[in-house]
Amino acid sequence: MTIPGARTAVDWLVSVAPDPDTCRWEWERSPLGVVLLPAGRYWDVLILPGELGQTTLDVLRLLLDRPGPVLADFGDSRLGFFVPAGTASRWLGTGVRGAGPGTWIVVPYPGRATVGVRWLVLPDGRGTLTDSAVLEIAMHEAAARGVAKEGRKS
Repeated sequence: MTIPGARTAVDWLVSVAPDPDTCRWEWERSPLGVVLLPAGRYWDVLILPGELGQTTLDVLRLLLDRPGPVLADFGDSRLGFFVPAGTASRWLGTGVRGAGPGTWIVVPYPGRATVGVRWLVLPDGRGTLTDSAVLEIAMHEAAARGVAKEGRKS
């Protein structure tokens, strides 16, 4: 399956690779449909536990016309939010991992079905990222919703 705008999303993503042309060539021919890309150049990734991440994404969709790219791993046990470069080194949050300079992220080809990691929000090819302050607000709201949900179960 190919989606409109996938080419620009691919171009934007591979622009962080040490050799973008070779990366694109290998990625387009990979039977797995994934590639490792370095974080920290144009974007970092904040990785949240699945339930908190999904609720945070739900809140972000209420706050923003379009959040930045979001990845989910196999089984949605973790979600990765693409944020501006430099965010991971400044982020303090229990249970949240940051991927910045020196880390690599498994990234699926936009618009292609893969096993394991998948896009919940595709990159738009223009470099749209989720502002870290807005993400933090969404995470607080998501955590509050989780506490309220737990309270109703008791």
